[in-house]
This record gives sequence, structure tokens and C-alpha cells, in this order.
Amino acid sequence: MVRFRLISIQGKGREIFNQPDEINMPTIEANPPLTTVSHCPLCDAPLDPQHPDACTKCDWVAPGHAEQHGGGTLRDRIAVCLSVVPGLGHIYKGHKMTGALYMLGAVFAVLAAGVAGTFTAGFGVFLLPLYWIGVMLQVYWLEDRGIAPKKG
Repeated sequence: MVRFRLISIQGKGREIFNQPDEINMPTIEANPPLTTVSHCPLCDAPLDPQHPDACTKCDWVAPGHAEQHGGGTLRDRIAVCLSVVPGLGHIYKGHKMTGALYMLGAVFAVLAAGVAGTFTAGFGVFLLPLYWIGVMLQVYWLEDRGIAPKKG
């Protein structure tokens, strides 16, 4: 609580300003850490504060966690190899419409690289491998819908 006292200047007889008797200023000490506990979005179990991106009860892991995509499966590698023909790897992984669109896009990418190559003394053709690499990387990280999960 701040209390004020009035100070008057001697001889003039009027009050100039208020000056507090004591000042309560915030300290420079850090705030204590919050003790909120995160919960798993699937099973609502409390997560370990040391590892809040993985649940030990239901094996949930956060997106971007190291266990989320552990280096790729054999099907991921096969899909990348099939993506030499853009879109074929997508079809292999069960994304038929996306694969068809990438195949159609490959036709336009070849035409665009040819036009760019014409106007840049052939250097525009080097844009085509960028398209292929982009399609290969995208199919590698894509969810595999080609295999139905086993029942029972």
C-alpha cells in the first residue's frame, strides 16, 4: 500500500506535489515456474514434464518427434524410386488422384523447362530435376494408404 504525504514549500504556502512515504516496486526476481501438467490428446493421461512430446500410456508422440517417422520403410523407398516417373510413387502409396495430378504436372514441368531452356541457353532445363526431387521428397514423407491394416 502506498501512502502519500503532502509537502508544501515554505514561504509560498501552496502544495506543490505528492510524495509517497514508501514505494512498493516489483522485484527483479524471476517468477516461480508454473506447475501445469500437460495431458495426452488421445488418452488424457498426464505427460512426463521431462518428455512432454510422448505418452508412455498409449504410445502417442507429437508431430515432429523423432519416433514419428523413423527413417522410412521399404515402401517409402520403393515409392521414391517409382517417382522417377512423377506421380507413380503416389499411386503406389494409395494416393491415386494426387498421383494423376503430379503426372499431369510433369507434362507441364517438361514444357516449362523446355521453354526456359530455350531462353537461357539450356540452363532452364536444370529446373526439371528440382520438380522431380520435390515430388520424391513429398512421396517419401506421405502417409501410406496402399496397405490395408490387418484385422484381428
